[in-house]
Formats: sequence, C-alpha cells, structure tokens
Amino acid sequence: MPPQSSRSVLLWVPPDAQAQGLLDTLASSGAEVLTAGPGAQGLSGGRSLTGAASRGAALEAARATAKGEVMVLVDLAQPYGAGQIDAAARLVERDEAEVATARRGELPLGERALAQLARRVTDVEVQDPLPGLWAVRTSVLREPSLSSEGAEVDVELLVKLAAQRYRFGEVPVDVVVRTRPPAELWSLSRRLVAYATTLNDTDNSHEGYNTLARMEAGAPNYNTWLGERFNAHAGRRVLEIGAGIGTITSLLAKGREQVTALEVDEFYVKRLKNRFRGMPHVKPYLSDVAIADWQALRKEHFDTIVLSNVLEHIPDDAGAVRRFAQVLEPGGRVLILVPALPVLFGALDEAVGHFRRYTPKMLRDVLEPNGFTVERLEWMNLLGIPGWLVNGRLLGRRAMPPLQLRLYDQLAPYLARAESKVSLPVGMSLFCVARLG
Repeated sequence: MPPQSSRSVLLWVPPDAQAQGLLDTLASSGAEVLTAGPGAQGLSGGRSLTGAASRGAALEAARATAKGEVMVLVDLAQPYGAGQIDAAARLVERDEAEVATARRGELPLGERALAQLARRVTDVEVQDPLPGLWAVRTSVLREPSLSSEGAEVDVELLVKLAAQRYRFGEVPVDVVVRTRPPAELWSLSRRLVAYATTLNDTDNSHEGYNTLARMEAGAPNYNTWLGERFNAHAGRRVLEIGAGIGTITSLLAKGREQVTALEVDEFYVKRLKNRFRGMPHVKPYLSDVAIADWQALRKEHFDTIVLSNVLEHIPDDAGAVRRFAQVLEPGGRVLILVPALPVLFGALDEAVGHFRRYTPKMLRDVLEPNGFTVERLEWMNLLGIPGWLVNGRLLGRRAMPPLQLRLYDQLAPYLARAESKVSLPVGMSLFCVARLG
C-alpha cells in the first residue's frame, strides 16, 4: 500500500471488533491512526482518544487534533479493511469529492430503508449515505457545529455537510453487511425525520435557504421545466444574477463555454464554490448588483443574462436592467422569470425577500425604457396559483410544505407539455425574453 502520511483514520472500535491487524496495516502505511470506543482498550499502536466515551466525543477530539489533510471515519461494527479505507480516501485526494462514502452491496431491509430515508432528507447523490465508512477533507470536517453524542452524530454530520453543498462521492466495497440493532436504526431514522421537519440543518439563520433547498429537493421536475425554458434561449456565455444555491446554475452549466454565477450573499457563494468545484467554467462571483464591477464583467463578453426569480428581490429593478444593458454583447438577451400577480403577495413572498410580484405591463415598463426589446412574454404555471394563494395569503405560511411540493412536482411534466401547446390567460409566473437594442 502506498504511503498515506497525509491521512488520519479514526477507528471506532465496538467491544467485539478485531481491530489490531487493521491498525497495524494502517500505521505501517504512514497514516495517523486514532482509536476510540469500548473495544479500543488494549490495542497497541495508534493514538488512543482517552476520555472519548461516545462516537460524538471521539469525532470532536479527532477533528480538533487530526494532522492529515483527509480524515477517514470508520465504524468497525462493519468489517471494513485497509483497502476499502484507501479507496474512499483516494476519491477525496483526487479532488473528485469532499466527502466519500462506501457503497455496500445488497442491503438488508432495515439498512435499505435507512439509506432511502437519508437520501430523501439530504438529497445526496450516493446510494448508501450512512455506511459507517466516510472519507472527508479535514478542513471540511471541521466546519459544522456538532452536538450529537452517539451514532446519531453520523446523521448530523451527513445532513450538515449536505446542506453546505459539498460534493459527495462513493466507492463500491465488498463487505458482509451487518444490520444495525433495531434500536439504533430507529434512533437514526427519528433523527433524520427531525432534520426533515423541525431541526436546523444548516448552522445558519438564513430563512430563505431552507425554502430554496426544499424547492430544489422537492421539485426536480419543476426545476427541469424551468431549465428547459432558459436553455432554449441562452447563448454560450451566461451571467446568472442571483444564483442562490445553484439550482438553475447546474442546469445552465451543461455544454456552455462559461457560466458566471453572481450572488450577493457570501453564505450562498461559499455553497456555490463547493457545489461547482471541479467545473472551472462555472465561476461564482460575490457582489451586489448595485456595486458589481460591471466594467470587468463587460470583458467576459456575455451573450445572455439569466434571472430566475431574482428581479423581484432587487429594490431598484430598473437600475439593475440598465446595468445589464452595459455588460451584454450587442444583440444579447436577458431571460427573466418573475413571480406574477400582485394579489398573490403574502407571507411566502416576505420570507424569501420579494419586493413585488409583476404584471406584464410592470415588466415591460422596466425593460423597454432601458434599452431592451421584449421578444417573448408569457404566463407560466397556472396551477401553482391556488397553492401559493392558500399557503402564503390565507394560511400565512413562510415555507411550502414538502408534501405539497412533491405532489405538485409530479404534475410538472404534464404542465410543461400542456403549457407548451396553449397560450395561458394568466399564471403564477411570467417568463420573458428581451433583446438588447
């Protein structure tokens, strides 16, 4: 096995685990080995985290003192070996992910149900999110605030790293899967449900973040629909204003020469950088529209500017449009999706920072006096009106219930086909294509 001096490995050793041979192999490869757990007593070699009586305490001690650039967390309740630990660590070392998990083979029913629940709650694109073997970039592992003590710390870590939009990867491993005890499966499942409903999963107070994340995870078909509308009119070099967590950015990025994702909030820019690391043509850019360096942006030769539910967040929308005209190439286009119908304005709009909802005339009056010719202006999403009206105006909710989102999302492909064939008389949104000049 090649030298692994840039790695730290935390072995959590249950009472019946045989860990000495694994510890010796890891130590001989140059890895820093830390041990904890009831079965760690009597092991020779490595660094024992004495006093760490729980999984959570062991992780806290390890991430505070680990010397390696990559840290591998191993629960030896599953019989993992040195080769599997090496494979997970290499995925992170090759910069293919910040978090790498093992993908065990055929899972027993309880483990399979837990994995499905974890994927649903976190929206990570790995099949086995809680396998007991993780490799994580150490700097990333040190970021989230963790409070769990027992095995639930794995759930807390998973949820919080997923919320930061770090890249997850997985490596297949050949291991005899040991099912967790029923009480542990139940405890982990309860904690996942709690994060899906009541607990804060983001270590932040950004109310709008939870709405954006819920919209992305709960409405993939709807987001694909929006992406298709934008992609049908976007050019090769795109400036996206107000990229948020990157939902539309990810749909625009495919096959384009450059996508610059402008976002005013450093909280979101950090997540954009995490999400699009390894995609150099996607460039997160921190700035307010009002103070952006438009002269520098002009040199990027953008042929398209995209605003997906963003213009309504800008106090001086007309001033912003004038700046867009300065940065676009001649004949370039601005593609705009905005919430429509001022009568729908309510608590949902307030929660995500809307200043207004538009009528067709309001949108034309912002664009046409400031250098743009409206080529297309269409209503979208007729069936979204009742849900927004009831939740935001009548019930005063500040976030859409997840179940409603998922039910609506099942209808999105049919709505997309229907609305492509007819001209709607009204809708919850307006989609606009406007050309400079």
